[in-house]
Amino acid sequence: MSKQFLHTLSLVVPVYKGEQVLEPLINEIVSLYGDVELMHESEAGNKFSLKEIVLVHDNGPDDSALVMRQLQAKFKNVKCVWLSRNYGQHAATLAGISETVGDWIVTLDEDGQQDPKYIPRFLDQAIRTNSQIVYARPTNKAPHGFVRNGLSRFAKWVSKLMLASTNFEKFNSYRLILGEPARALSEYGGTEIYLDAGLIWVTSSATTCDVELRNEDRPSGYSMGSLMSHFGRLVVTAGARPLRVIALLGVFVATAGFALTTYVIWMKFVTGISASGWTSVIVAVLVTSGLTMLSLGVISEFLGATVRSTMGKPLFLKVTDPIDGPLGSARVTKNESLSD
Repeated sequence: MSKQFLHTLSLVVPVYKGEQVLEPLINEIVSLYGDVELMHESEAGNKFSLKEIVLVHDNGPDDSALVMRQLQAKFKNVKCVWLSRNYGQHAATLAGISETVGDWIVTLDEDGQQDPKYIPRFLDQAIRTNSQIVYARPTNKAPHGFVRNGLSRFAKWVSKLMLASTNFEKFNSYRLILGEPARALSEYGGTEIYLDAGLIWVTSSATTCDVELRNEDRPSGYSMGSLMSHFGRLVVTAGARPLRVIALLGVFVATAGFALTTYVIWMKFVTGISASGWTSVIVAVLVTSGLTMLSLGVISEFLGATVRSTMGKPLFLKVTDPIDGPLGSARVTKNESLSD
């Protein structure tokens, strides 16, 4: 039955530093799937068409906006979404998802590292395994530095250990998602949401598909600080498991403290030996104080996310093309007067 169904695909590309790399990527996608709704057939016989390519302008430092306008004018199925400021990759991706209409949504980075030729395989894998999400599973190392790759592996290990979901290990920005739950998430997701953690809330199954990564055509737009913030958002979105881990750690430390106290009393009244050693006492105080502060810090992250959501801070704000607005009109008028 799946082979008789025409699957419509929407492709979402968040754009931050895409001035040099975005046009080659879109040209490649159009060469593979056309700039109109042409019917294609995957290796497994699933029929599909690329309905739209949604480009989301996340207000990067380069002139990506100009490239986006040119691509929208050149191709019929390219649609641009404009954000009022830089909101980050996950918010920009959700903004693009909210504008889609396809049965399936494919998310793709603009840097050219992720090869769009694998999209039909993603669809086949979703149909074959009855999965609502298909993540790319790179068969080669990501073309990043040793430190970033190492931190990425560590973050996934911590996520799997602490955050109670094996799906965290699968997360990748190159993914195929069932359209309906993804669009629902885009409507109510809060400001601190980690996209993939949110998708787990609204989907029942996820799988992976092997892909080979290509070299990036530009340096990554992520600094070490932004990557750490990214991981922090993942922890906050994941739920209360980190708090439970800290609570159990607190129970362990308290139990050890009572045991040590019992031992000191026993030494004093049974053996007549007084326990000494102010250094060990100070170390114990510092350790327990550090654990207390760590606990308060994690709790504050949860409270901060709750407060920001309760106060109504938007996840994203969609606006019209800036060149069509008052500032764009003023800029055009100024340029015309200078040319005169």
